[in-house]
Amino acid sequence: MSLHGKVAIVTGASRGIGRQIAIQLAQSGAKVVVNYASNSGKADEAVNMIEQAGGEAAAIRADMSRVSEVEMLFTKTLERFGRLDILVNNAGIMECTAIADVTEEMFDRQFAVNVKGTYFACQQAMKHMAHGGTIINFSTSVSGAMIPTYSVYAATKGAVEQLTRQLAKEFGPKDIIINCIAPGQVSTELFLNGKSEELIDSYRRMNSFGRLGEPEDIANAIELLVSDKARWITGQTIRVNGGFN
Repeated sequence: MSLHGKVAIVTGASRGIGRQIAIQLAQSGAKVVVNYASNSGKADEAVNMIEQAGGEAAAIRADMSRVSEVEMLFTKTLERFGRLDILVNNAGIMECTAIADVTEEMFDRQFAVNVKGTYFACQQAMKHMAHGGTIINFSTSVSGAMIPTYSVYAATKGAVEQLTRQLAKEFGPKDIIINCIAPGQVSTELFLNGKSEELIDSYRRMNSFGRLGEPEDIANAIELLVSDKARWITGQTIRVNGGFN
C-alpha cells in the first residue's frame, strides 16, 4: 500500500494516536505534516523520528478551533510540499464531566476543536486537495454506548459522524473519499488522564480481547482506508474497537 508521492496532514499529531498515524503514513512513503497546537517539542520529536527513518515531514502549528489558523495550516502545507492528498482530522479534546458540572466554556471548547476544527479543515480540503484524495475524520465508539460523564464529548463525535456522511456526495465529484474512524478505548495520555486503574480495567473488559487498544491498531486501519484498496468506501463510520459494546 505505497503512498509515495502523496502528501498528508495529520492534525493533533505530536503525540498519541496522531503521532502513530503520522509515523506509519511516512513509513508508507507519504510526506507528512505533523500539526500541533502547543507542544512544539513533541511535534519536532515526531518529525525527527520520521526523518531518521528516511521519511520527510514538517511540523506546523495551528489551533484547529480557529478558522484562520486552519486556513494557515493548509497554506503552509501547500507552500512546503506543493499538494495535498490525505487529511486525517485527529485533533480533539475530551473532558469527561457530569452534566451538572459542565460549564459553557467546557462545552464550547470541545465543540470548537472536535466539530468546528474538523468541519473547516474539510472545507479547506475541498478547496485544495488533489483529485483522488482521502479524508479521515475521528469519532468514538463511546457514541454507541451510554456512559456517564461523556455527554458533551460523545455529542461532538456524533456531529462529526453526521458531517462525514453529509459531505460524502459533495466530495464525490472530485473523487475524494471521506470516512470516519470511531476508536474504542485506546491507551493514550488523552484517554488515561484522570482515570483510576479500576475504571481502566473495567474498560478493558468491555471489548472482545480484554485489553485497551493501542495507537497502532488505529493507525493500521487508517493505512488501509487511505490506500487504493478502499476507493469504494465513503461516507462511512468504521468502528475500530476490538468488539467494544
